[in-house]
Amino acid sequence: MQVLGRAIGAAVDATEGTFIIALEGELGAGKTTLVGGILRSYGVTGPVRSPTYTLIEPYETASRPVYHLDLYRLTDPDEVEPLGIRDLLTGSALLLIEWPSRAAGAIPAADLWIDIAYPPVGTEGRRVRLTPHSLNGANVVRHIVAAIPELRPLSS
Repeated sequence: MQVLGRAIGAAVDATEGTFIIALEGELGAGKTTLVGGILRSYGVTGPVRSPTYTLIEPYETASRPVYHLDLYRLTDPDEVEPLGIRDLLTGSALLLIEWPSRAAGAIPAADLWIDIAYPPVGTEGRRVRLTPHSLNGANVVRHIVAAIPELRPLSS
């Protein structure tokens, strides 16, 4: 997850403008670990924890502001507006949003949607599905696939 996160961070860093990544998966599936890899690619060296109680954790990096959001504790999409997410959508910000489904319809559309799942019993690793929802998102996925040759598509 850390290696994939670093590849995602490097690919996103080559984009212009605000970029939004939505991260879905069960508790413990690796969303925050993936975010940690992305943040490492931006030079963040300290601990990365999911902002479960603060909801938003900002990181100032040399190339762009990064905001890690955890919406797990939300019970209604109407709870998103007071968070001021729209105020974060300036310049070249990167928003990493865990549990975006908890705020369906109340947050901006993601450029890249990442679903993380546990693998079938008896196997290791995680199953990660990258779904681009914009041209920038598609470019990021192409960059990741080129950067990590061992990635393989899920069989249908």
